[in-house]
Amino acid sequence: MQTKLTELLNIKYPVIQAPMFLVSNVAMVTEAMKSGIAGCIPALNYRTLEELSEAIKELHKNKAEGGSFGFNLIVNKSNIKYKGQLEVLCKEGCDFIITSLGSPEETIRQAHKVGIKVFCDVTDLRFAKKVEALGADALIAVNNEAGGHRGNLSPEELIKQLNANCSIPVISAGGVGCKADIDEMLSYGAEGVSVGSPFIASVEANVTEEYKQACVDYGAEDIIMTERISGTPCTVINTPYVQKIGTKATWIENLLNKNRKLKKWVKMIRFSIGMKATEKAAKKATYKTVWVAGPSIEHTKEILPVKDIVTKLVA
Repeated sequence: MQTKLTELLNIKYPVIQAPMFLVSNVAMVTEAMKSGIAGCIPALNYRTLEELSEAIKELHKNKAEGGSFGFNLIVNKSNIKYKGQLEVLCKEGCDFIITSLGSPEETIRQAHKVGIKVFCDVTDLRFAKKVEALGADALIAVNNEAGGHRGNLSPEELIKQLNANCSIPVISAGGVGCKADIDEMLSYGAEGVSVGSPFIASVEANVTEEYKQACVDYGAEDIIMTERISGTPCTVINTPYVQKIGTKATWIENLLNKNRKLKKWVKMIRFSIGMKATEKAAKKATYKTVWVAGPSIEHTKEILPVKDIVTKLVA
């Protein structure tokens, strides 16, 4: 399974264990690297820059087994820790950075100075061409089957559109839960895949057993979109609590969002409230279950170690 992605990251299989808020951790990425794939963690999973720095140092120690590791950076103004996180990543070093929700210009400039590759989340051709022009090393093509914040285009349509108009590698994100799904994405022209939701139900994931078991018990038909977490449509498991609170923004949020001056503040407040609710559900059992996941949990039948999940994906 040699592709441009395996060459870029010096990995055995063209798979990135996707960065997942509150879920991804050093143990998961270490096992991913041992299994011949790359792993990625959201920088926001660490409350302080010191904790982020320690995580990077630990991953460097664990990298003797092979593989590559990276971090996800939210690069817009909603992430007030962005500049500090970028500085730590460039100082301590990692193999790649995945940027989301904003312009990656500064990240690309600083990362390339120290030999770190930058992959950029994109959902359409317009933004893909912008980040390519800025020097991105690859595109993370977020399609309409992704978990969390997803795109609007099908995997096939998005991959083929980007390949026809861009010259850098396309990595498909969304809709991969088994080997057949990887083969399908590669057949469309992807150079690799980013896989998240199947790894939620891993032994190494630092979330509740209830969250993991939900990924086993629920399936693709149970994934719905909600605006109640970040203000931007996000996929979650349709639990009784989600059904109770609804999936649409409140009338006052809709009203304030029409005001150009207030819009960004409303989104920041909604993001903060939503992230706290998601964290509570991920870290302890509660009736207020807001569990982020994608339709690829359809293939999750039991809680397994990361190495066994990788084997199921590539064997």
